[in-house]
Amino acid sequence: MDLQCYLVTYDISSPRRLRKVYETLQGFGEHVQLSVFRCDLVPTRLVGMRMALNAIIHHEQDQVLVIRLGPSGEKALSRFEVLGRPRRFELPSSTVV
Repeated sequence: MDLQCYLVTYDISSPRRLRKVYETLQGFGEHVQLSVFRCDLVPTRLVGMRMALNAIIHHEQDQVLVIRLGPSGEKALSRFEVLGRPRRFELPSSTVV
């Protein structure tokens, strides 16, 4: 399993689309801050997330940034520096099939 950590941030001009993007990303990762999610994804989930977001956003008015932080785990989480109110990030849990 090639689990990668992504930081997803978005700037959406319509309140309706903003809500849809937020709700969609809740299914893919952890809400970190306003308009920011941390997602641990295998390649097929990344494709699914991109497809879902592409179907929602207005491509001339909205923007979604997907930033790969590398393999998921302690090393990826160590790339986050939090100033002010502390934030604890959870390691992705294993799924047994």
